[in-house]
Amino acid sequence: QVQLQESGPGLVKPSQTLSLTCTVSGASIPTGYYYWSWIRQPPGKGLEWMGVISYSGSTYYSPSLKSRTSIASDTSKNQFTLQLVSVTPEDTAVYFCAASKGIILGTTTKKLYDYWGQGTQVTVSS
Repeated sequence: QVQLQESGPGLVKPSQTLSLTCTVSGASIPTGYYYWSWIRQPPGKGLEWMGVISYSGSTYYSPSLKSRTSIASDTSKNQFTLQLVSVTPEDTAVYFCAASKGIILGTTTKKLYDYWGQGTQVTVSS
């Protein structure tokens, strides 16, 4: 059973960088042949796909967030991370990490992902 757990600060100031970590258990990031995604849900809105990193380290980003987003993996810790720079209050959301066996670009349909983290609230406020 694969489990994902998001972690990071719950409050970030505007213009700063949001950094989150997803810790994976039950599968190895480089050898499990999963694709590891970040998805967020702003208050009162639907899910928004942010980007994905493959088991081989290739990354793909949402065009609307590409200039501000970076996803990386730390195979020694079996974690993958999200960095979002120059945040504004519009980046306030619950942030989820998710895993899928096939590559999914731009999709937020929950049933297409094999595993989800429980989500972590991030508020951008001064």
